[in-house]
Amino acid sequence: MPSKVFDIPGLGPVTCHKSTRSRSIRISVSERGVRVSLPTWTPYAVGVAFARQHHQWIEAEQAKHVTSVLQEGDKIGKLHVLHFEPVPEPGEARTRVTPTKLVVSYKPSETPHSAAVQKRAEQAAVRALRKEASVLLPPRLAALAASHGMTYTSVTVKNLKRRWGSCDSHGALTFNLFLMQLSWQQIDYVICHELAHTKHMNHGQGFWQEVERMMPDARIIAKKVRHIQPALKPMKTATAFDDDMAY
Repeated sequence: MPSKVFDIPGLGPVTCHKSTRSRSIRISVSERGVRVSLPTWTPYAVGVAFARQHHQWIEAEQAKHVTSVLQEGDKIGKLHVLHFEPVPEPGEARTRVTPTKLVVSYKPSETPHSAAVQKRAEQAAVRALRKEASVLLPPRLAALAASHGMTYTSVTVKNLKRRWGSCDSHGALTFNLFLMQLSWQQIDYVICHELAHTKHMNHGQGFWQEVERMMPDARIIAKKVRHIQPALKPMKTATAFDDDMAY
C-alpha cells in the first residue's frame, strides 16, 4: 500500500502508511522510526497533523529506543567500571569481566565508538550485570524475607525485557539483571513487591497492605520504578559506588 515520509521538526522522519486494514489512525514507534497508519481514504496531511498532536508521546517513546553510547569510565551497575583497551595486530579483540572492571579491547582498525566494539561492550555489560545480580540479589532477598517473616522457594536472575521481577504460584522468584542499575531503595521495593506475591497473586488491597507492611513508602517508590524501562543505562563518569549505600 502507498506510503510517504514527512520530515517533522522535532520528530524527524515520520512514515505515513495507508492500509486497507486500518480502521483508525494509529502511531507506532520502534527502532526503525515513527510510523502513522492511516485508512486508505485519509489524506496524508491528517496523519502529519496527528503526529504533531502527539508530539510529546512520540518523543517519550523514541527515548525508550535510544541506545546509550558506552564510554571509558562508565559505571556499570553497582560494582563495575568500563575500560577500553587497544590491542596490537594480530591480537584478538576480547572482553573480560573482573570483580570490579569491565575491559573491552579493540583492534587498530577500530575505535571505542565503532559499532562492533560497542556491541561487544554491550554484551559484556549485560554479563557484568548478570554476575552482580547473581551475587548481590540473593542475600538481599534472604535478609528482607527473614526480617519480615516471608518465605520463597527459589530465586533466579534473568534478562527480562519489560518486568523487574516475577513470582509464580510455587513461590519461585525471578529478578531482572537490570535491577543493578537502580538505587538500593528501588531494588528493595521490587524485592518486597515479589515477596508479597508469595501470599497474594494479584495487585489487590491485600497485596498492597503486605507490601506496605514491609515498606511503608512503597507506593511512592512504585511510581518512580514504573516509569523506568529495563535496559542498559550506564552511569557516566563513575567515581565511587556509594550513591545509596547509606540506605
